[in-house]
Parts: sequence; C-alpha cells; structure tokens
Amino acid sequence: MAKATSERAPPLTRSDTGRQPRKLAPEHLWGVVFVLPYIAIFLLFVVYPVGYGLWLGADWTKLQALFADPLYYRTAVNTLILLLVGVNLKMFIALLLSGYLLQPYKWMPFVFMLIVLPWAMPAIPTFISVRWMLNGQWGLINNFIWTFWEIEGPGWLTSPSLAMGSVVTFYLWKWVPFWTVIFVAGRTAIPKELYEAAAIDGARGLQMFRFVTFPMMASLYLICTVLSMIWTLGDYNTVRFITGGGPVLSTHVLATLGIRDAFEVGDPGLGMAAVISALPLLVPLVAFLVWKMNKEHVQL
Repeated sequence: MAKATSERAPPLTRSDTGRQPRKLAPEHLWGVVFVLPYIAIFLLFVVYPVGYGLWLGADWTKLQALFADPLYYRTAVNTLILLLVGVNLKMFIALLLSGYLLQPYKWMPFVFMLIVLPWAMPAIPTFISVRWMLNGQWGLINNFIWTFWEIEGPGWLTSPSLAMGSVVTFYLWKWVPFWTVIFVAGRTAIPKELYEAAAIDGARGLQMFRFVTFPMMASLYLICTVLSMIWTLGDYNTVRFITGGGPVLSTHVLATLGIRDAFEVGDPGLGMAAVISALPLLVPLVAFLVWKMNKEHVQL
C-alpha cells in the first residue's frame, strides 16, 4: 500500500507578501517625544501620589480608628452643612445677582467690579484678613460694635456655632462672585426673541424668570451646583485660615481633618482615611457631572 506523504509549505515572509515594516512618520515620532514628558510627570505627580494615598488610607485599622473618633462625625456634619447649605445658598444668590447686574444702569459696571473683587483677591491672604477681622479682642468688627454701641461683640471664633456660621458666610462672600459671572454669561446667551415672545403673551417680572430664564438656565445651574460641590469637598483654605478648625476642633471639614491627622497628629494613614471617606459623596457627584455634561454636550 502506498504511503501518502504531505509536505508543509514554508511560511510566508514579509518580502513574500509584499508588506514592509511600518515606520513612524517624523511628525508621529516628534509627537511621541513631546508626549512622553507629560506622561512621566502625570505618572509621577498624579498617579503615584493618588495610588499611594489610597493604599495608605485603605488600611482597615485606620478606618476603624477614624470611625471610632467622635470628631469624625462632627466633621462629616460640618462638611454636609458646607455642601448643602453653603453651595445651594451660594448658587441661589449668584443667580439673583446675575439678573441684577444685567440691568441697564450706568453705574452697573462699577457695581459689577465691586462684586467680583472678593473673588479676584488671593484666597489665603483674604481669609487671614477675615480671621483678623473676626478676632474677639482686637478685631475690626467687634471694635466697630464697641465704638458705636459700647457693647462687647460676640466671640465669632470662640463659639462653635458662630465660628461655623462665619465659615459659611465668608465662603459665600468669596465664591458667590465667581458663579455670578458664570450665570451672567448664561443669561446673556439666552435669545432676546424668547423674552419678546413672552412679553407679547403677557409675561412680566417673575413670569419672565419662571417661563424663560430658569428653563433656559436649568442645565447650567445644575451642572454648576454639582461642580461647586465637588470643589467644596476639597476646599481646605476656607476653614484652615478662618477658624483653623477651632474652637476645640468644632469646625473641621474632611479636607482640613485629613491634613490635621496626617501632619499635626503625624498619622498619614489616618489622614488619608479621612479623605477617602469622602469618596461615597465624591464619586456619584463626578459620575453625574460627566453624564450630564455628555447629555447636554457641555464643555467646561
């Protein structure tokens, strides 16, 4: 019986197929060269610190110590006060001011400049000046009260409730102007034809705002509110330089508590645990912001 034999064909080479090795074009090569430093800096100063911090804060013993500390729960409440009261009040005031600043008065540019000035000033020197103004013994506010009414002013920084109220007040004073500018830009983008059509239909005053202005600005208002909440979660300067977390650690927020535990107490793991505990608030806010911006085709 004849034995059939089969010969395997040799594999094709690049020269047999007619394909040549692909080379990077000079412009592509230069693109890689210029991108590599950015990638290295991003890995070194963003990815590595964040990853290392998460590794430090993910220690279960640190989380147990954090949750066993009554100070943490007071700090969480303060953070929620700043988020829910401070941010929403800030946005509401900014929306009202944006309408006022669009009134056709000659002095309005001067008023606009005065309103924007607190935001234009550097944050740290501004809050240090505020701390001096609120000092109970020689502060400007209490000296003013004594000069005109000859009564002792309250302890703005020594009473826990007044101290937290002062934080919220000057947080508004500092950041309302920024969002006012954003809302002024949003209002000016609304077509005037909509207001003219509403006026023909008999809309006046608040009806204009209800049926034209707010529906057109609702998405912008919501996106700005969520973005402001994200920024406020990481706001360190306001509390640190106005009250320092006092009196008796009663005005700390998560951002300042994390820095205190890491550097003043000397426990970086505990400090990172305090910061990580904000992730259940931060991650949904970021996810909603990205979803809303993609849905509305908004670019910041």
